[in-house]
Parts: sequence; C-alpha cells; structure tokens
Amino acid sequence: MMPAPGKRVEHGGDLSAIRARFPGAPEPWIDLSTGINPIPYPVPVLSAEAWTRLPMRAQEEALIEAAARRYGVPDPSTIVAAPGTQALIQTLPRLLPPSRVAIVGPTYEEHEICWRRQGHDVSTVVDPGQATEAEVVVVVNPDNPTGRLLATDALPSPSKLLVVDEAFIDLLAPACSLAGALPPRAVVLRSFGKTYGLAGVRLGFAIAGHELAGKLRGEFGPWAVSGPALEIGRAALDDDAWLNAAADRLTTDRQRLDDILIEAGFVVLGGTPLFCLAEHPEASAMVERLGRHGIHVRSFRQQTTWLRFGLPGSDDAFERLRTSFND
Repeated sequence: MMPAPGKRVEHGGDLSAIRARFPGAPEPWIDLSTGINPIPYPVPVLSAEAWTRLPMRAQEEALIEAAARRYGVPDPSTIVAAPGTQALIQTLPRLLPPSRVAIVGPTYEEHEICWRRQGHDVSTVVDPGQATEAEVVVVVNPDNPTGRLLATDALPSPSKLLVVDEAFIDLLAPACSLAGALPPRAVVLRSFGKTYGLAGVRLGFAIAGHELAGKLRGEFGPWAVSGPALEIGRAALDDDAWLNAAADRLTTDRQRLDDILIEAGFVVLGGTPLFCLAEHPEASAMVERLGRHGIHVRSFRQQTTWLRFGLPGSDDAFERLRTSFND
C-alpha cells in the first residue's frame, strides 16, 4: 500500500525524527538506515571556478567520459548526467503517455509513486515473468532492499520501456550490468552517491538510446549538475585504486555485519555489499532497543519482521552495534 497522496515516503538517512523519539540516546548517533558507503571518497580540493561560475560544457563532457569508462558504456552520448537518480526517477514517467506499468517488487517505493503521479496504470509483480501485459517494466537490480539480482538475459523486453535501476550494482561484476550492452527501449539508472559515500553531492546518470537521452537532457535543461559535482564525480569515477580498495573493505565489513546479526538471532535474507536485509520475529522491539542505544536502522511498514542495516563505518561503531544486542 502506497502512502496517501501528498504524504512523504519514509526513507533512511533522516535522524531528526528518530532523535526526537529517543531523546536520551547516546550521541553521536550511528545511522545504519541507508545503503551508503560509510567511508566516503576523499573529496579533492576544488577549483574556485567550481563555486563561482556556471558549469562549463567541457566539465560535463569530462564527467560523462569518466562515467562511460567506469560503466562500460561504448557511446558516451547515450549518458545523461542528472542531479541524482531520484530526479531521473521523477522525470521518466513524464516522458511517456499513460501506460500499463509493472514494477518488480516490493522495492524502492519512489518508482511506483512517480509513475502513479503521472497517471500511469501501475501494478507490482513479484517476478518479471508476471509482467507480460505491461508496456513499461521497472526493475531495481540488485533489488533494494532484498538484494535479489536478475541476470541481464532474464530482464523483460516491454513494448515501450524497460527501466533498470542499478543504484547498488557498482561493486558487482561488470557483466551484471545492462549498461554496456543496452537493448532497444531500455534505460539504465546509475547512482554516484551510494558507492562513493557522497550522497549529498546529488549526482546520478541515465544510460539510454539517443532519442530518450535527448528528451531527458531537454527536461533538465542547462547546468543540471553543479560545478562541484562535476569535478568530484569525474575525479572519483576515474579513481580505480580507490574503488578496488573500497570493494575489498566493504566485502569484509559486510561479512562482519552478517556475523553480528546472526549472533543476535537474526536471519540474513540478502542485501548488497552496502547493506544487509535481515529478519527477526521481534523486529519492532529490536528497533526500540537499537534506538535507545543511538542506532538507527530501516524498518518496513509491510514487511514487519524485516530490518535493513547499512554498514558501520568504524571498529567502534561495529562494537557498539554488537553490544547493543546484549544489554
């Protein structure tokens, strides 16, 4: 069930409400409610012009070239840079006439909300094979929050558009992504902020055929991405050594998180290198316990036994999570 029209969807990453709910919790809070790398890319010193002048086309082209190399996209002209993938999720439904839309879920709720808002006939299906009547199919791959990963040859080919949200795919094998061999009538969304730990930069990409890419650029207009985001994004996407080291660390940390949760009585259901989805019969009580210890996790209205845990960012944070289950 979607929230009532006009009501904001609950997402991770906002500590204001949880702080008010647990005013006696110790500080600083440990926010595990998002799937964002807790150890961010080290932001380089930016040029003064990044802040004081309008972004230049050459800067955007350099960013796009870096994204094409990072994502294995053979034609950089098929990449559109945007101020975050959320902006792309909101824009795509405006570019198609009212259609039958199937969303493979349950998944990130904003997809359904944005397609419904533009008058599309939206349904949720558990499996892509159930979307044969849909003109538009939306797949989050790997899924948020379950981590389910569909092989590229298992993705459907609807008559109007296949939307593949690859926000959490950066740390998986390149063959898992559809970006390098985009089929007709498809668009791939890639997030920058999650893997690089810089969600506040607000940067994302769409990879699409030339016609749809042109429409997206037209919707966003000039200077859609800020000068600082252009410079930070290019530097990070070109930094192979940092990404490789981050992937190794995140793999180790994800196993460490799983071990703590299993010891505390959770069943690990899935996830990605950036988060773990776990189940507990007393999940709501666990939320209360963690909140009293100043730890915020993501719960779900419809799946009341599920909790999603992002990765702690330090040894102290891991230990604080572990001990919170023992008090």
